[in-house]
Amino acid sequence: MDSRAVLRRTLVLIGAVALTFVVVQGTAAQPAGEAVLAFHVTIAPTWFDPSTAPPQITPFGILHALHDGLVKPLPGQKMGNSLAESWTESPDGLTYEFKLRRGLKFHNGEPVTTEDVKFSFDRYKGAGATELHARVRQVEVVDSLTIRFQLKEPWPDFMTFYGTTATAAGLVVPKKYVTQVGDEGFRRNPIGAGPYKFVSHTPGVEVVLEAYPAYWRKVPSIKRLVIKSVPDGTTRVAMLKKGEADIAAALDGPEGEDVRRDPRLTLLASRHASIFWIEFTEQWDPKSPWHDKRLRLAVNHAIDRQAINEAACLGFCPPAGVIVPRVMDFALQVEPPAYDPKKARQLLAEAGYPNGLDAGEFAAIPGFATTAEAVVNYLNAVGVRVRMRPMERAAFYAAWREKKLRGLFLVGVGNSGNAASRVQEFMYSKGGYAYGGYPDIDDLFQQQARERDVRKREALLYRIQQLTIDRAMFAPVMDFRALMAVGPRLAEHAINLVPMTPWPSYEDMRLKGN
Repeated sequence: MDSRAVLRRTLVLIGAVALTFVVVQGTAAQPAGEAVLAFHVTIAPTWFDPSTAPPQITPFGILHALHDGLVKPLPGQKMGNSLAESWTESPDGLTYEFKLRRGLKFHNGEPVTTEDVKFSFDRYKGAGATELHARVRQVEVVDSLTIRFQLKEPWPDFMTFYGTTATAAGLVVPKKYVTQVGDEGFRRNPIGAGPYKFVSHTPGVEVVLEAYPAYWRKVPSIKRLVIKSVPDGTTRVAMLKKGEADIAAALDGPEGEDVRRDPRLTLLASRHASIFWIEFTEQWDPKSPWHDKRLRLAVNHAIDRQAINEAACLGFCPPAGVIVPRVMDFALQVEPPAYDPKKARQLLAEAGYPNGLDAGEFAAIPGFATTAEAVVNYLNAVGVRVRMRPMERAAFYAAWREKKLRGLFLVGVGNSGNAASRVQEFMYSKGGYAYGGYPDIDDLFQQQARERDVRKREALLYRIQQLTIDRAMFAPVMDFRALMAVGPRLAEHAINLVPMTPWPSYEDMRLKGN
């Protein structure tokens, strides 16, 4: 064989090897298989649309699968560049400029542009919308890849409100598509730019998603993601044991113990910024018994927070003394009120209720029965007589937002941000979920919102939180760490990769053998 023939044969062999390598590599990169997440709540269609997101973390379990933002929480980062490859803040704190990555596409193939970014911000009306729209003077589309936010005055929390799960204002939806189909049409068939695209929704049953191979960060490993609505915790665990689910979310204490007894399953606690507390909705009404601080203090001393932690959370949930989770920036680190039922009864007597009082119905955030029942039992034990009012989750949050829940009720909130975003929604008198407020707290909130010196700002936020304690404005219960159970089919569950959220980093999940 002459040298030219040898060379040709060698080149053919090299080409064949190279082609085989490409094919194998291409096959390995393709999404495959199916994973099932059993959610602890019924999935609301409103969660497909970021424009109406409430100040809770649960909707982000859907939103961050479907949608993406200029910046958002990413693995190892509380706030990382996502659709934006970079952003800058002007020295005077008035201008924020973002540069989009090139070649970004929505799930329907349309390009992601700065017009879509502006449109998404303008239509946003969920948590924090009032604050955002009041402080942003204008949003300027410089070109298809550059967008500029101009503030009315320096606001050091702009990026917290825009780029974390404090709100969903930064998630980007396609302007052309939403304009064509309208809000209801968008919720029926959402289009986003996230790692998974929408396939179907069976109300009350499941949402089916499929990997989006053009996702900018990486191609998801798992092709099909099914998120099932399974409010009953024992059913979620049973599904995990039978191989019908791969992750069971937000288990109650007894269910977590059941998982621990099965060597095939893994139990872990989330590290997100969630907290339970009791609201006193009538403390501003002079005609209400709850106007008397002594009654509110009695409730604070009636609760054995550590016992609730151990029963409902297997010891993972630290008892709380303020309603800002301790993992947040600017959170005041304080001890919880002492469990002292004798003092609680004494305070009731001093307030004119030696035989206790009938406090009526007690609503509690659905899905956390052990915590809710324990709180009710502790209140009844000292003479604050309450009756549990069962509610569906969407109805509970709607009633809270519309100020229809009265007397006492138990809430749980897990969105991130920092102490200021919590103050804005729940302590500031104009907050979306606040039943009232105090002029000095409102003034301090406005001061900290303008203060660019971090130490001075921290002092102002500490003062606000201390005032809520001094006035017994709330009865904090415990920082919540969701108990998450993982089945044997997952090689990487991706829970706790992203700070301040209980949900997996969906594109990082992997099945064994993938």
